Amino acid sequence: MDQYQYIVKGGNSLSGEVEIAGAKNAALGILAASVMTGETVTVKNVPDVSDIRAILKTIRTIGARVERVDRHCYRINGSMINRKSTVDNDDVREIRGSYYLIGALLGRHRYAAVAQPGGCEIGKRPIDQHIKGFRALGADVSLVPPGMVVAEAEVLRGTHIYMDVVSVGATINIMLAAVLAAGQTIIENAAKEPHVVDVANFLNSMGANIKGAGTDSIRILGVDQLHGTEYSIIPDQIEAGTFMFAAAVTRGDVTLRNVIPRHLDSISAKLREIGCQIHESDDELRVVAARRLGSANVKTLPYPGFPTDMQPQIAVLLGLSSGISFIHESIFEHRFEYVKELTKMGAHITVVEDKTAIIEGVEKYTGAILISPDLRAGAALVIAALAAEGFSEVGEIHFIERGYEDFPEKLRRLGAEIDIVETEAEKRAFMRRVI
Repeated sequence: MDQYQYIVKGGNSLSGEVEIAGAKNAALGILAASVMTGETVTVKNVPDVSDIRAILKTIRTIGARVERVDRHCYRINGSMINRKSTVDNDDVREIRGSYYLIGALLGRHRYAAVAQPGGCEIGKRPIDQHIKGFRALGADVSLVPPGMVVAEAEVLRGTHIYMDVVSVGATINIMLAAVLAAGQTIIENAAKEPHVVDVANFLNSMGANIKGAGTDSIRILGVDQLHGTEYSIIPDQIEAGTFMFAAAVTRGDVTLRNVIPRHLDSISAKLREIGCQIHESDDELRVVAARRLGSANVKTLPYPGFPTDMQPQIAVLLGLSSGISFIHESIFEHRFEYVKELTKMGAHITVVEDKTAIIEGVEKYTGAILISPDLRAGAALVIAALAAEGFSEVGEIHFIERGYEDFPEKLRRLGAEIDIVETEAEKRAFMRRVI
């Protein structure tokens, strides 16, 4: 078990401004794609989170030169990567986005051997759609013990690929391989998420020819090679959404800077529906919640629908809202693992068949000892602790650190009482300080 934990004294309304980092999910695809050329690529607005540090370490171990310009900017040159490199270390097996190296290396070198990815245990996330796409492009793909995916092709040829299910990971991975395939590739039923568009824009800046990203039909005309580029990653919509819910849960007034408001439309719409005030400008968004909010029905859907990564956060808010709310999870079957933690705090939530949560709003949460089951649920539990009466402890924070940069520091700047502690003495010191 992770020895470090967050300790939180709840009850403060958050207020002020918070700067949103670059999108982790876009960065994973973009950093993998950066090794698809022998020229230098400069990537800016890279979030400093553990998943990103893991993939940077991984591409360095297979021969890429990785230069840290500053905390959020890297220069990467993949000219020295060996064609037969095997991508396998503890970092690769811990993060989900490592599978993008299959598409990137297959596209550039016609060979990839990458350990099967890890990530949070939120449900079945098979890579069958990825494999289907690689095979359609002409690759031989096999699963080799212990847990390796090996893909190889003499030639990759463009083709028409219909995705059986909407998959962000598979859409990006197939796109990576297809940009260097001969002829045209069409991906139908493609994912539309902003980070799919961002990876496509990055590849286009390297000389790829991709049209239709952001729609359900992506057309890719293969090119002979890619070149170096300089590119800045989009803001993280999930971090932004998390702070929007933190403001609402604590009945606060928070302005988010460095956001793209249209990426947050489904979240803003739901918050307005239950009584929040949302004020938007070009690259800022303000959330004001001056009173107890109302109930809602929520169904998670692929973008532009309500994101599954925001489901635990809205559950925390609805748990404190008036009336009865319903959340239907249509993406991952184990998204409700956090419910048993919320019930420790006094939440009234019933989960039916791992698909639907029935939430009866309560007046308050009470501090408790909590365990983060995954990345987004961990952040949601911190939000609940911010609104709770008394002290809470949140363990297994390594999950949260996978996707949130400076999470406790940003919350403290908004007025939260939160710290990272390792020992009982540090915990007692925090309690004395904030009482």
